[in-house]
Amino acid sequence: MPVIEDLIRQAIEAGKFSDLSGKGKPLRLDDNPHSDPAWRLAYHLLRENGFTLPWLERRREIEAECEQACQRLRFAWSRHTQAAQNETAPAAADAEWQQNAAQSREQFAQLNRRIFDYNLQAPAAQFQMIPLDFEREIQRICESGGG
Repeated sequence: MPVIEDLIRQAIEAGKFSDLSGKGKPLRLDDNPHSDPAWRLAYHLLRENGFTLPWLERRREIEAECEQACQRLRFAWSRHTQAAQNETAPAAADAEWQQNAAQSREQFAQLNRRIFDYNLQAPAAQFQMIPLDFEREIQRICESGGG
């Protein structure tokens, strides 16, 4: 008994797939085959008109804010290391870094509260977000040299 792969290979060799409609065009895989058929048209209309589910929009906003917070922290560390290398005013550079770190720690805490609220609203565990870890981010920045 031939396996599926053999049958497909034989069909390809025989040219059975040569004149399919849509050949050379991208596949439209926008529709979720697992979604409720009664809601499929509604989801399609919302998506085509630029709308999304509220929890997905909230997730995108939180992810963008998390990336901005991490970038600000990396920039502050980069400024600190540059000032420390110049040795013009190491005490001032340390004070500025401590202030930036404290602000970033508070911003991470606020984002983690938003992540916690989001996770309560996410429809399934697979959509939940992992909270930010300030200390791990600091370690990552230090190990990468600030960039």
